Amino acid sequence: MNPGLLAVFGAFVIWGMFPLYWHQLQNVPALQIIAHRVVWCALLVVGYLTVFRGRGWLRAALARPRVPAMLALSSVLVSLNWGLYIWAINNGRVVESSLGYFINPLVNVLLGVLLLRERLNRAQWAAVALAASGVAYITWHLGTLPWIALTLALSFGSYGLIRKIAAVESIPGLGVEGVYLFLPAAAYLLWTEHVGTGAFGHVSLYENVLLVVGGAITAVPLIWFAYGARLIPYSLVGIIQYVGPTLQLLTAVFIFHEAFTHVQAVGFGLIWLALVLYAGDGLIRARRPKPPLLQPATEAALD
Repeated sequence: MNPGLLAVFGAFVIWGMFPLYWHQLQNVPALQIIAHRVVWCALLVVGYLTVFRGRGWLRAALARPRVPAMLALSSVLVSLNWGLYIWAINNGRVVESSLGYFINPLVNVLLGVLLLRERLNRAQWAAVALAASGVAYITWHLGTLPWIALTLALSFGSYGLIRKIAAVESIPGLGVEGVYLFLPAAAYLLWTEHVGTGAFGHVSLYENVLLVVGGAITAVPLIWFAYGARLIPYSLVGIIQYVGPTLQLLTAVFIFHEAFTHVQAVGFGLIWLALVLYAGDGLIRARRPKPPLLQPATEAALD
């Protein structure tokens, strides 16, 4: 089997199983979990880059104009996304968090239209409309916006947009974000120890290990994804990405026994229909033969 396909599929499986991992840290405050996640992920990624790319990787990553500021903003967005996601998992809101990652691809589409002036065809507009109808249906019947889902989708969509336009590779970009976040996260953890509220070293050995390994659990799927996405068509990546939120939803309903009501079923159904339409349109366009290139003689004749 294509190693790129295995790497991308493995990355989304890990992301889909995240609720099972972070749920085991319910005794640790969410903000401390995210701080540990930042610290250990930063140490792992910076170490990896230093070993395989030398000490100059950071200078090279920040050499281009606007990249330092863009990665500073992306680091804030990804920490917001991670923090809210962990809070949602440990407060019984995994169903709603999975909704956020189901609608995230369509949020990406809207951001592309609004900020990058990309154009959508009829099928893509129909997919966006269906997804919006699903969110509106849930909001109307529950009387409140699914704010967790929308915040997760918008924060991660905005993060992805910045990383798309920032001229830096995936892993060095993650390393720079880790450098930005490391000191605030480490300072917060040291402060919690000073005031006696820190969890690390005061919970079970198993939970301490989970806090440390959380850095690897964060970094490894990102590295796998960066490797695999280069080896397979991006349209295939777009299909595989739904493995993650699907596993999250199944975990929420069948393992955590969260409620999945008729209202959520209808709302999710509209969003799933939108994703099928969007993904199907992408596959069809990817398989269409590209128009042949004009021969030099023909180009000359057209001039």
